[in-house]
Amino acid sequence: MTYKGIIFDFNGTLYWDSAMHKQAWREFSKIIRGTEFSDDEMVLHMFGRTNKEIIEYAIGRKPEPEMVEKYGNEKEALYRKRAENDKENFHLAKGAVEFLDFLKENNIPRTIATMSDKTNVDFYFEHFDLGKWFDIDKVVYADGIVPSKPAPDIYQIASKNLGLEPKDCIVVEDAISGIKSAHSAGIGKIIAICSEEPYEFYTSMNEVNEIIRDFDEFDRNLLAT
Repeated sequence: MTYKGIIFDFNGTLYWDSAMHKQAWREFSKIIRGTEFSDDEMVLHMFGRTNKEIIEYAIGRKPEPEMVEKYGNEKEALYRKRAENDKENFHLAKGAVEFLDFLKENNIPRTIATMSDKTNVDFYFEHFDLGKWFDIDKVVYADGIVPSKPAPDIYQIASKNLGLEPKDCIVVEDAISGIKSAHSAGIGKIIAICSEEPYEFYTSMNEVNEIIRDFDEFDRNLLAT
């Protein structure tokens, strides 16, 4: 079976930055609650979530908007600085450029659905020249309105932005919350990419249809050209 379009998560998918987000949130969770997030907490309560939800989990109650803005902005600024300074890893995932070129050359509808905020999305577009492949107006991001993953909304909106039904789209994800979001949205095929977690992590997830280690392993015959 072939699909008409593709939607990418970004963090941990097109850009393998999960370790930097972890480091930044460990630092801020210690400030917020006195202890660092554990690895399990990161997987279950951080990836694919908004800053507001992460802070709410950390303090065990709804945070004041001022707290969300203050800690969220500080954490993201620290994250961006670390990303830029990590020259060895400050690039798109293995095989991503070639795959994105293939999508563009074959006019395959594509977009990004990320729980990053607009400041970070602009940062990625600037530093990775994402405008070569993506229309920023079709990108779905954390704008304070779109519910965070695992709610289905973000992938439903992304499909609509491509002019497609969710069942006609492929989603590439790395996070549990994102995979559940795509599944709830009725996405036709969900591909997990092993950026942070091992291959075996995804094998027991019924929502996952296929697992790849990088974009060189993506079967291009899945997309209608």
